[in-house]
Amino acid sequence: MKAITTPIIPITQTFAKVEASHKPNYEAICIFAATGFFLEGDSYYLDQKVLQPGTSYQLDPNGVIKSEKSYFKWHHTPRDISFTTALDEFTDLFEDIVKEQTGNNRVLLPLSGGLDSRSQAVALRYLKADVQSYSYSFAGGFKEHHISKQIAEACGFDFDGYLIPPNYLWDVLDEAANINQCYSEFTHPRQMAVLDQFKAMNGEFSLGHWGDVLFDRGIAAKDEGLTELDLIYKKVIKKGGLELANALWNSWALEGDFESYLKARIQTLLDQIEITNKSAKIRAFKSLYWAPRWTSVSLSFFQAAHPVNVPYYDDRMCQFICEIPEAYLADRKLQIAYIKKRNPKVAAIPWQDHMPFNLNTYHRNKMPYNLPYRIANKLKNETQSLLGKKYIQRNWELQFLGTANDEKLRGYIYQPDFLEFVDKEVIDKLYTQFKTTDPIFYSHPVSMLLTLSLWNKKRNL
Repeated sequence: MKAITTPIIPITQTFAKVEASHKPNYEAICIFAATGFFLEGDSYYLDQKVLQPGTSYQLDPNGVIKSEKSYFKWHHTPRDISFTTALDEFTDLFEDIVKEQTGNNRVLLPLSGGLDSRSQAVALRYLKADVQSYSYSFAGGFKEHHISKQIAEACGFDFDGYLIPPNYLWDVLDEAANINQCYSEFTHPRQMAVLDQFKAMNGEFSLGHWGDVLFDRGIAAKDEGLTELDLIYKKVIKKGGLELANALWNSWALEGDFESYLKARIQTLLDQIEITNKSAKIRAFKSLYWAPRWTSVSLSFFQAAHPVNVPYYDDRMCQFICEIPEAYLADRKLQIAYIKKRNPKVAAIPWQDHMPFNLNTYHRNKMPYNLPYRIANKLKNETQSLLGKKYIQRNWELQFLGTANDEKLRGYIYQPDFLEFVDKEVIDKLYTQFKTTDPIFYSHPVSMLLTLSLWNKKRNL
């Protein structure tokens, strides 16, 4: 027997076998099409499962799961402590984790205009780590690296700014499929555009993934009246995802209807989380099922170049979160207070989500204080449009729009082998909607069709 114990939030997917036929799991694939990630232990095949977080397993010599037992359950038992105490505890824990993960290695730090990587930068600067930082922006889009470079300079880090070019996807698509095994779509991970540059670096990645979930409200204030099921359903369904999933479900003649099936699955998983606080329960659900099956899959693109460390994934951080009052987690309070305390210079740099304000002034991101910036930004975008330059906000715009991209896309989603797996009528309808009706809404279905096409190609080799 082989024993395997998974972390509370696994960095990688670990596959095992169950007693079932080796056939496609059509229901699971429909959920993947709707949400962009597989749910719970689902995989592409009925006889293959992904080991669940915070669980100890026994596998037989053939890799078949014989027993499993959970050793950690997300809970909500906030201690009666002051915000100052919570901040001091977070400071000590976060910096201890970063220090342990860093060791004596050179740190490769992706920086953004947000708070998660910014908090890492502050910790690494305080710990006097050897850091190579970098950032990337879309060609023709918001220059995110302008903020990142300011953070790097304030911390004294080496910095590189990369520009994500159009059309890069088709040259690296097969490699991307091999890296993530088609368990996430390919238009989100910008890392593939600069993978060669990553490989030329020396060090280990320190990544800020999941900090924005752990250190914020589990639900937005405007959504507090929704049921837990509606909250999750609203969050996980991608634009156009429901239409694609319903079309696949019907074309494969699966029993019942997709929405009822998905809602029943989600409700069952919610019922297993023994937390009454709605915000904490939603955070736990995301950490159990979203983080390991979507966020972690994206980490594989970093792992293709160097080892990765994720401070916010650490078991101790997850345990810490369960004991902190929701009021201290809401609205990024702890992270903001930490950055302001440890490095006021970094706190004074603009926060991308609240441009042009920073961590000291972001409360003013409302009328009339933000009006001058909004007018200037609108004029800038309109000028760019008049010059015939499209303002790029999403990676798929660089990869799917234009004649050359369209030819590549059609070459994959209309492959003869793929048309045996997905009805041509399904592809025709969604592709036409993307081209003629609403490219933003239908970009996800088209991207998922591309992903399924690559998976289908790989399984037929």
